[in-house]
Amino acid sequence: MSKNLVIVESPAKAKTIQKYLGKDFEVKSSFGHIRDLPKKGMGIDLATFSPDYEVSADKKKLVTELKAAVKKAEMVWLASDEDREGEAIAWHLADELKLKPENRKRIVFHEITKNAILKAIENPRDIDQNLVNAQQARRVLDRIVGFEMSPVLWKKIKPGLSAGRVQSVAVRLIVEREKEIREFVPKASFKLDGIFLNKTEQEISAKLKKDFEKEEDAEKFLEKAKTTEFKVLNVETRPGTRSASAPFTTSTLQQEASSRLGYNVTNTMRLAQRLYEEGYITYMRTDSVNLSQEAIEGAKKQITSEYGPEYSSPRNYTTKSASAQEAHEAIRPTDFAVKSIGDVQLNRLYQLIYKRTLASQMANAKIEKTVIEIGNASLPQHFEAQGEVIIFDGFLKAYGIVKTEDDDEENNEKLLPKVRVGEILSYKKITASEKFTRPSARYTEAGLVKKLEELGIGRPSTYAPTIQTIQNREYVDKREIDPQTREVVKMSLIKDKIKKEVLEEKFGGDKNKFVPTDIGEVVNDFLTDNFKEILDYGFTARVEESFDEIANGDQKWKEMMTNFYSKFHPRIEDVEENADRANGDRLLGVDPKTGKNVHARIGRFGAMIQIGETEDEEKPIFASLMSGQNIATISLAEALELFKLPFELNEFEGQGVSVGVGRFGPYVKWGETFISIPKGEDPLSVSQARAEEIINEKKKADAPIATYKGDPVTKGTGRFGPFIKYKDLFINVPKKYNFDSLSQSDINELIDAKLEKEANRYIQQWEKEKISIENGRWGPFVKFGKAMFKIPKKKDDTKYEAEELKDVSLDEVKKWITDQDKNAFVEKKKPAAKKPAAKKTTAAKKPAAKKK
Repeated sequence: MSKNLVIVESPAKAKTIQKYLGKDFEVKSSFGHIRDLPKKGMGIDLATFSPDYEVSADKKKLVTELKAAVKKAEMVWLASDEDREGEAIAWHLADELKLKPENRKRIVFHEITKNAILKAIENPRDIDQNLVNAQQARRVLDRIVGFEMSPVLWKKIKPGLSAGRVQSVAVRLIVEREKEIREFVPKASFKLDGIFLNKTEQEISAKLKKDFEKEEDAEKFLEKAKTTEFKVLNVETRPGTRSASAPFTTSTLQQEASSRLGYNVTNTMRLAQRLYEEGYITYMRTDSVNLSQEAIEGAKKQITSEYGPEYSSPRNYTTKSASAQEAHEAIRPTDFAVKSIGDVQLNRLYQLIYKRTLASQMANAKIEKTVIEIGNASLPQHFEAQGEVIIFDGFLKAYGIVKTEDDDEENNEKLLPKVRVGEILSYKKITASEKFTRPSARYTEAGLVKKLEELGIGRPSTYAPTIQTIQNREYVDKREIDPQTREVVKMSLIKDKIKKEVLEEKFGGDKNKFVPTDIGEVVNDFLTDNFKEILDYGFTARVEESFDEIANGDQKWKEMMTNFYSKFHPRIEDVEENADRANGDRLLGVDPKTGKNVHARIGRFGAMIQIGETEDEEKPIFASLMSGQNIATISLAEALELFKLPFELNEFEGQGVSVGVGRFGPYVKWGETFISIPKGEDPLSVSQARAEEIINEKKKADAPIATYKGDPVTKGTGRFGPFIKYKDLFINVPKKYNFDSLSQSDINELIDAKLEKEANRYIQQWEKEKISIENGRWGPFVKFGKAMFKIPKKKDDTKYEAEELKDVSLDEVKKWITDQDKNAFVEKKKPAAKKPAAKKTTAAKKPAAKKK
């Protein structure tokens, strides 16, 4: 029996730590938080702001096991992560497991290495209640904001919406950037580039120092240049240096992993978590750029042995952020002797961290910058050529050079030929190209993290979940924006002749950048109009500062909550009572056929176009917007085109064919089968031949690939990955199978396993009533339709065994359901207007809400 029980929050971390501790220690995992605010209801006493924590159903068995392990141990070591979330996990464990102060110790470490673990064991402390209170304050405040603001959105916009303090501000940033792009008016100017030759025919590329606003001015310059003798007016060579960036913080790692590796924020954090838990890197949630003396020495030793002493330049960095926790360390390797690891995906991120840390301790790169001025006294402007030569590569040896999307497309790091002042040059080609100014770029995930950090909104642990949440809520997405086309003028001077041409260029296209959805814009506009302070960037940053003060012991968390709620709740009541409903309604114009108004707005099923008013005697007709269309930008002509859908085509193989657009995009309907039209294809352009082609492709994809006991088996790819379908069963195909060439034995194996699982799934089933008692991952439960219900304890306060549940009557199960949901069996009234509206709609259905 182990005298010591160590509790960490992840099984991977437990496995790594167990290697370093002897037989006197047993390491167990809590799998994150063991308790939290309840999923249903607010779970907070608003008079005292006391949270009502509960152990979630899926953690009850685990808590029982931990309690049993605690009884056997003499000392319990709480070793959750070193941040506020980790401190709260330790506090919840201590409280729920009834740990006495004399029988518990709190240990923290920046890295999971033998030295760090043993050092932590030698230097334990108690739970830091200030850190716990900071976490509680964040959790409670965010729960209150979400629970009180969300119902306002249900009432004023549409049911099912939700709001959050940090997430709503992140959406605001994206919406404001999109509006800025829409309102941006590009300005044209002419940029001149010249290629000049010296006597030995070596090329020198140069740019004119000033752009021309007008085409005629650029053309006049070219006319003058025809007869101009170009000379080298000045040559300037000056030394320069480049410094390495500081080691990674959470946000800079997310940004660099995005630009260098193409990883999104969630993926980066998932991989970094694994690297930390397996002992390769220090803790990955940090806003500090500090390195320990041990790390600085380790890096120096590695740099000296690998590159030479001249490359070593030990230093420490200072964090600019006032809120950064300097006691923490930057993200770095735990052992500089480990240059790579086996797992390919992990290794890519590890290499990035390894090289960045190493580079931060290396000497500056030395460069020599050369600037050549080319022109003639008779010309109003002169050309300038720039070149760079790396004299000593320094940190670049380890980290290399990375260009960002803000860098000039032209490569200025080129070597220029040797020239002298007064030397005559001839021009090979001078080009005047019309260029348009560009609006600010849409946010990438990394760019959004950078902006949130600049504004002081959120903390290292919040960036990834915030970005995931705003996408899950469908307030923003990363849909591809098709480019537009415009004409540009290009003039070229070659051999004393000016050639003018009008070219087409694409602009405004984007992919993998954040774009607000229609509902995201409507929700944002409503919140910014009615909850200005909550959505204010400065206010959100001040709330973060309050959490920091609580963590430092400079503010009491319940006093902060009282102050916040005393202003917040009256505002909620006022908005609920007095604010107008919002649906983003935009009047596009008048339908020429009916003379009725055409509106673009949010309806029950999303963005739509409406012809006619809700109050009219003749009911309005509706059409859904297509992918890429937006209620804020769609034109009247584009809106009216949508009412050409659905349209009928000729029958194919005895079944009717039509083309339409629905909630999930454009489709071809063949009989009762809906087949998605490929992305980017205009449904209005789908002809009979194209529709038949789409149907045949679907038939081919759905053709049986095998049989099982005489019945066909088909395959496909869905939102959860590749699957095979047998009768009504969808069976996921794991990666260990070759999906492209499944053998009959593979198919038999997959279906056999699924049937066996299904056979053990039901304890009792009443198909007609859509009620069943099923075996679940955490024990038996009741399912009614798609809803799941708990099985109550027996009268003697013990749990039902599976065998006993086989004899429970349907009436008893129904009682269990109604005890948890009194309206479960209440017949829902169908909207009376639904059927008539369906005849007039094209894709969307008439919303229930009436316009004021």
